[in-house]
Amino acid sequence: MASPPVPWWASESLWKKTAIWVTAIMLAILIFLSFDTVNQITAGGTRVPAYSAINQRIYYRLDRTRGYQVPVIGDAAPLFGALLGETDAEALVTHGKLTVQAKNCMDCHTLLGNGAYYAPDLTKAWLDPGWVDESVREKLMLEFLLDPTANARTFGTGRRMAHLGITEPEARGVIAFLKWMAAIDTNGFPAEFPAVAQAGDP
Repeated sequence: MASPPVPWWASESLWKKTAIWVTAIMLAILIFLSFDTVNQITAGGTRVPAYSAINQRIYYRLDRTRGYQVPVIGDAAPLFGALLGETDAEALVTHGKLTVQAKNCMDCHTLLGNGAYYAPDLTKAWLDPGWVDESVREKLMLEFLLDPTANARTFGTGRRMAHLGITEPEARGVIAFLKWMAAIDTNGFPAEFPAVAQAGDP
């Protein structure tokens, strides 16, 4: 007795071809998204500023079209009064990033949402209202990093940062890294972040 014919939609040949085409299409999409992601996260791109952004004023303004606060790169405001070229700015920011990694800051903090939740997220730490206002921010940040015990900032939580033995060059690098990171367009993350008092605020 002959077997009933297999419907076309159930044929082995159709599903093999479908699997090959779907795999090829998904691979093409993956390659495209990979290149797009690299473009999006590369310094100097659309969302991630060049390292020399640390030479400029970084502040927050409400983007009414997007519905949340976005970082704005404004007029010249060199970090610690030193105007750096792109190469030197990258070196300073990288030194700060490596210091953050070496000191295991993400054991307590989060950066761009990744890390632990014991201490504040550092994504927009440069703009944190705890630094009072822009005129004294660099001084307060440097003093805090060099001696967090004497310059404790608990914000009512009672939690204190450990003394990590950060040197002044390391601290300046960390501050450069935090200033640069604050300029990254994170699509409103962290949400409802209250920025430090800024010149031009109403």
